[in-house]
Amino acid sequence: MSEPLPFDPIDEARRQWGLHGWEGAAPVMAVVTSIMRVQQLLLARADATLRPFDLTFARYEVLMLLSFSSRGALPLGKIGERLQVNPASVTNAIDRLEEQGLVERVPNPADGRGTLARLTEEGRARALAATEATNAEVFTDLGVAPDGVAHLFELLRDVRRAAGDFSGDGVRESGGATSR
Repeated sequence: MSEPLPFDPIDEARRQWGLHGWEGAAPVMAVVTSIMRVQQLLLARADATLRPFDLTFARYEVLMLLSFSSRGALPLGKIGERLQVNPASVTNAIDRLEEQGLVERVPNPADGRGTLARLTEEGRARALAATEATNAEVFTDLGVAPDGVAHLFELLRDVRRAAGDFSGDGVRESGGATSR
């Protein structure tokens, strides 16, 4: 990695935005740009952590979603819905996980035309090992104080709710673990 800049380039962009007559948009531009940069940083950290497990973050999310499900299996459409990705992304992730022996496609007994992705024992073991690593390397220290983490989550949840990702308070009433 190169040396850190002696100034915050996003703050400078915000300043320039204001100087060029877009001061009303400058604060939100700075937030959007900051979120996109943080996303790059977090994805790079997650990818580096998951690389030894031969997983991408997208495939890891699928494994974890399946491991949280009561039967270790979900319809492909439900996976896309929960992870908020398009069907092609789900198909690609399931294809790769199936090639790795971490999931298998099985007929959906509740829907004769549908297909379930089912976690294999190897998939469950890989998900557990990868979770230990991601908890230690990615999910433990964001670089923000613990009370700031909760506040940041609430702020970002407001953005996601306003975008139509979900309605209500975001908490499932079923008593089960919540997964995106």
